[in-house]
Amino acid sequence: MRYADAGVDIDAAEATVRRYADVARRSTRPEVIGGVGGFAGLFRLGERFRDPVLVAATDGVGTKVLLQATLGRFDLAGRDVVNNNVNDLITVGAEPLFFLDYLATADLPQERRVEIVEGIGAACRENGVALLGGETADMPDVYRSGDFDLAGFIVGAVERGALIDGSRLAEGDVLLALPSGGLQTNGFSLVREVWGLGKGLGEAHDREVLGTRYEEAGGTLGEALVAEHRSFYPALRPLLATVHAIAHITGGGIPGNLPRPFPEALAAEIDARSWEPPALFGLIQRTGGIEPGEMFRTFNMGAGMIVAVDPRDEAEALGRLPRGSWRIGRVVARGDGPAVRGLPG
Repeated sequence: MRYADAGVDIDAAEATVRRYADVARRSTRPEVIGGVGGFAGLFRLGERFRDPVLVAATDGVGTKVLLQATLGRFDLAGRDVVNNNVNDLITVGAEPLFFLDYLATADLPQERRVEIVEGIGAACRENGVALLGGETADMPDVYRSGDFDLAGFIVGAVERGALIDGSRLAEGDVLLALPSGGLQTNGFSLVREVWGLGKGLGEAHDREVLGTRYEEAGGTLGEALVAEHRSFYPALRPLLATVHAIAHITGGGIPGNLPRPFPEALAAEIDARSWEPPALFGLIQRTGGIEPGEMFRTFNMGAGMIVAVDPRDEAEALGRLPRGSWRIGRVVARGDGPAVRGLPG
């Protein structure tokens, strides 16, 4: 017997890794030492930082990969995993430096694997991040034929004195929301339950559902659901020196993520009248018969990131933030109340 008979084709994998290396060479930084292909990647921190704090984060794409695979948008899976991790890293004010990916699969065609890594490389270049390395694991019997999972690991650095850790938060600070542009990478298990996607009803069923056009989706349901998890780093980078706290609105929604950088004495008061969640969320809620409180605990509801700034910096910040950003609330004394107030449920 040969290894390929057990589901692992070493020759094909080695040819694909050579294509990965080409992507990494196009997605690099001057601090990278050596090439790609060793057991570990090397990155020289250098003398640009006086008192650097290393920052690390890891996250994946979740079951969104099932929809991306059905629609053949493997590149979006790669872009999502980078941008998701970049957004986590910058919540403490860090500059993202290098990224590594982990792709686990069984029988995913080699060309699809390259498309994923091409998406990773493109997002790394857009964020100024080096693609330092990665791992593709062929795991027959753990994954069904053609399935894959994708996770990423990112490392950055920030001057100790420039850390955004919530210590500068104060009662009266304003909270500004940046529009998400979609579901990002959270809530897809519930979405798939609503429409029966990836539930064994067959690829024809899934394609038909994802190809259905809805006015609320602005096109097909599939296009709306797999919209890219955008990176907020380019927009926030010029503002990091004046921002008091940053929350990336991922799994758990606003109530689960906004309080994370807050000290115990402070709370967030949200003005639910300050925005109308994008129509896509209303479509999901209506189709699934989902309670409002459950929607806000599951999805970002249109707020991709929320930042806290001094009221005197509000106008300048809104002028620099992406179009559609808005004042969503303010920082108040917590007292005996909840950490987030003003949301349904």
